[in-house]
Order: sequence, then C-alpha cells, then structure tokens
Amino acid sequence: MGPDLKLAKGADIGAPAPRTPAGCSAPPSEAQPARVLHIVENLDRGAVENWLVRMLRHAHRRGVRLDWTFYCALGRAGALDDEVRALGAQIIYSPAPIGWKIPFVAALRNAARAGRYDVVHCHHDLVSGIYLLALTGLPIGRRIVHAHNADEDVPTPSRIKQTLYRGPLRQICLRTADKIVGISNHTLDTLLAGRPRRAGRDLVHYYGVDPAPFEGVDTGRARLRRELALTPEAKILLFAGRLVPEKNPLAAVDVLAAMHRRDPSVVGLFVGAGSMEPALKARVSELGLQAATHFLGWRGDVPAVMSACDWFILPRPEHPQEGFGLAVVEAQLAGLRLLLSYGIPDDPLLPTATCRRLPLADSPEIWADAAFDMLRTPRPDRSAALAALADSPMDLDTALAGLIGLHG
Repeated sequence: MGPDLKLAKGADIGAPAPRTPAGCSAPPSEAQPARVLHIVENLDRGAVENWLVRMLRHAHRRGVRLDWTFYCALGRAGALDDEVRALGAQIIYSPAPIGWKIPFVAALRNAARAGRYDVVHCHHDLVSGIYLLALTGLPIGRRIVHAHNADEDVPTPSRIKQTLYRGPLRQICLRTADKIVGISNHTLDTLLAGRPRRAGRDLVHYYGVDPAPFEGVDTGRARLRRELALTPEAKILLFAGRLVPEKNPLAAVDVLAAMHRRDPSVVGLFVGAGSMEPALKARVSELGLQAATHFLGWRGDVPAVMSACDWFILPRPEHPQEGFGLAVVEAQLAGLRLLLSYGIPDDPLLPTATCRRLPLADSPEIWADAAFDMLRTPRPDRSAALAALADSPMDLDTALAGLIGLHG
C-alpha cells in the first residue's frame, strides 16, 4: 500500500495506490478485480449512492475494471439503475424490508453466500451492524463499515429503542469489521466513540468530486435572472440541498430577510425539496418575502445555477455536524462566497474558500453583516478552486485509487 495522503489539517485517507501515467491507480489489466458487494438503500437521489455511481462512472472512463454488485436494502428500483447496469455493475433488490429482521437477514446472507464476494462494503453507519451479523461465518475476505454521517440514526420511531440499539450495533461494527471508514474526520471519530484509530484499519476516505460540470460553465448570471424575472442587479443567496430539519433551511429564510431589509435587490433561491418545504413557504409569507424568494425544486443544471449566484448558505445545526458537505465543495467550484454554521466541519473547505462560519446563536443581522462584508471582496477564483480540488483527496483519480485500495 502507498502512503496515506494528507489534508492541510492532517486528515488521512484510505491508502491510495500510486497513480499511473494516465492519472489513476488501477489493478493490472490481467488481474481480476475484487468482487465487491455494496449494501446501500437504493440507487436513487441519496448522496451515498450518487457518490458510488460517480466513482463507477469515473472508473469506466479511465478503463479501470470493477466488479461491483449493489444490494438495495429498500428493495425497490432507483433512478440510477439503468446507468449502473450499463456501466457493468449488478443490482440485487432485497425481497424483505429491513423491518422484517429475520427474513431480511436471511435474504442478505443468501445473496452474500451465492455471490462469493471478496469484499462486503456496508454503507449504513451503525445499521451496518445488522449486515455484519447476517455475514457471520461466511467466507468473505474483507468486511467494511462506512460511516457517511454523524447522526447515528437507527431506523425505529422509538427513541428508547434507538438508544438501546446504538451501543450493541456500534460494538458489532467495531469488533467484526476489518475496516472502519468515515467520510470525514468528525464522522469517523463519532463512530469510533473515543476508541483510538487503528493504523491502516480506521480510515478517512473523502468523496471524489467531479469538477467537469464546473469547468468552463457559463456563469449565466443574466440568463438566470431573466428566467426568474429578476433585475440584472439582483444579488442571489442560494440554499441548495434537501429541505429537511437537519439542514436548517428556516434559518436561511431568516438570514435572507435580514439581507433583503438592508438591500432590497437581494433574493433567495432554494434548490431542492423535502419535508420542510410547506413550513418554509409559510415563513416566507409571514416575512413578506414572496417576491424575493424562489423555490426551484430539484434541478439538472445546479452547476450553472450555482455559478449565477453570489452567496451559498448552509446553517446546519451545530450538533451533530455534517458528515461531509458535497454542496459546500461544489459551491466553491462555482465561485460562491460561503455562509456556514459551525455544523459544517473544516474537511470540505478548500484553501481558496471565501467563507464565514458563524454560530447559530448569532442573530440573522450578524449573518447578514458577514454576507455583505464578503461581497466587498473579489469573487472567489473558480480556476484556483478547481486547481485546489485537483490537489486534494477529493480529486476523482485520488478518490478512486483510495476506494480500490480499501477493497484490495
């Protein structure tokens, strides 16, 4: 294995192999790639599944052979299924929901036994302990638990059961997995819960971020403003992501109101959807911001929308912190100034970032002060951000090499 790469803040990633001249580490063409079973929810809009498909897509572009099967625990088709099959991977749908514990475990065990996998890569944080129990005694070369957030969610409506299950599930993960992987330092340390990291076994592996949609993209400032019937001078505050409590979009509305009171040319865009959309629209109406707020839903041109905005805001609750803010990275590639809470860790910030991180206890007016203060500085350089990404563990080639290293 090659040496761990390091972030400026000392974060390590999972032992990537040295790069080839083509820019990507790969097994020799005659070697048989590891046969890997990824256990996911389903291949739809989830960040985990989109990252895995992004890596599968990149491997295909690089001519790197992967032997991947996706076991979809939700047991239903997703929007990415056709592309995944076209890229040469297989998909298995669980015939039983995870709530049916014995049938679910039996079905997963049968699938793992029949597939004769070299690696089983579990992507459900503490819930991965259930999968590891199902794999007990099977001849699998490597079992990986991958933590993608620090929420430590256990899928039961009972808070008592959530509390009771967390400890045993954590111990199953820590004692029976060959590798524990987190998508950030904070996420890994949350799963370890105070246990010291084991060299070579407890690792940080960052998502690979595709820069292509941001390379040479037309900023389209005038086009987006015409689409939304805004004035050419309009300044845009962007919230992009799921409209759910853990992203705290209501706080973004309050900051928008403070900014709009000071400068009526400021408008807010919400790109995404989620359970909080009705509450957000009600708050917008209460504050009289209907003409200054636009809900765009999910968009297929997010890089272009981002590049036409002025600020990106993510006021996530401070506890637990975000696992890894992919949208934060993308906002930097789009040249946006960042307004972030302390719920966003340092990991997704590139050295080129123009960022203000504020406590949620600060008033919306203080957040507005920070936004306008950043506006007095030059817009962040997108070329510099792209170069910084290429030199980070989030580079696609580096991330693919590290992922192959985890399975090797």
